[in-house]
Amino acid sequence: MKKPEYHILVCNSYRVAGDAQGFCNKNGATDFIPYIIEECNDRGLDVAVSSTACLNVCSQGPIMVIHPNNLWYGQITEERIDEILDALEEGEAVEEYLITD
Repeated sequence: MKKPEYHILVCNSYRVAGDAQGFCNKNGATDFIPYIIEECNDRGLDVAVSSTACLNVCSQGPIMVIHPNNLWYGQITEERIDEILDALEEGEAVEEYLITD
């Protein structure tokens, strides 16, 4: 298997003991996954997209992380995702949406 250039993680608030119940999941994170996949395919980005357990930054959610760049984005929306993917195509980050230094 060829390793993708990027791996995008989307917090979906899954808990070890059961159902997703956190902030990211309740605020539409599950809908972002097919949207990100479609946008990346349209842009020709080599990306794997995964849903995750709680990333423990609920106050900043919904959360999206892009590896190997280690870019942590908070309060994502479809509009922000578009901007983030535009920047990714250019090898850049959208600084104003980053939640880490």
